[in-house]
Amino acid sequence: IRVDRVIGLILVSMRQKLFLLISFNIILRPFALGLVPLKDQFRVKNLGKRRDAVIMMGRRAAKNAARKGKSDMAKAKLYARAGKKIVMAVKAGGPDQIANTQLAQIIRDAKSAGVPVANIERAVKAGSATETADFKESTFEAYGHGGAGLIVNVLTDNANRASADVQSTIRKRGLKLASPGSVLFNFERKGKITVKADTIDDDKLLEIAVEAEVDDYCSEPGDEDGTTTILTDLPGLSNMQDALSDAGFQVLDANLAYVPLTTVSSITDDDIQSNFAAIYALEALDDVDSVDHNMDLDDEE
Repeated sequence: IRVDRVIGLILVSMRQKLFLLISFNIILRPFALGLVPLKDQFRVKNLGKRRDAVIMMGRRAAKNAARKGKSDMAKAKLYARAGKKIVMAVKAGGPDQIANTQLAQIIRDAKSAGVPVANIERAVKAGSATETADFKESTFEAYGHGGAGLIVNVLTDNANRASADVQSTIRKRGLKLASPGSVLFNFERKGKITVKADTIDDDKLLEIAVEAEVDDYCSEPGDEDGTTTILTDLPGLSNMQDALSDAGFQVLDANLAYVPLTTVSSITDDDIQSNFAAIYALEALDDVDSVDHNMDLDDEE
């Protein structure tokens, strides 16, 4: 076989492959991506694995994507938070639930939220071990895309590791680390209770609040489908949680959260999507408990 003929066949084959590659990128790729630009894709760490997630356009879609993203990691974060809080309570007051009422309450909450008994027992044992480090709470503040403010809530046994991971993720996602208080001043610390219910009738919620002697409260749709979130002032968190349980509602989670005093409404859909990509990446970190923000996700008229 002549050498020039072999080279010619190779060149024809290369041109065919190049044509197919260009055709895919121009014609087929938009359909493969659901008509969403490549820049709007991001990866989410979910329960130790990584999955592809495509964000749709629009505020309604952003809200749905946010709810779905939180739902995907909610159970893992709930179990981790319960374990860390049990360790903290045991370190502070010992493993005896009769003598350590704080521990007893945390364990009751964990069981109510569906945390496996084996997980609870391991956390108590870990807290009793002298070699187990205690967990500490801290916050990081960041400026997001479009002027949004983010509060990163950390619960860690290694402050240096947590600081390095959080700051690295903030930089990689195009956010800016803020000085202490520069973002937090626009947020208020609230009790956040999530119950398994599509909605709660206003009159029924008022009755429960009166029973709990809680004046400052409100309700909103939960992060997961089929759930409702009740926000209370800090002193009323425990009483409201108990009253909801007594009224027959399954309390899935009760925790503290930063609620914005004012929200950022003049923010583009692209910025919203970029901020949620950053939030997912931050919440995927083991030391990050949750991330609060002040983006206004109300549907545009």
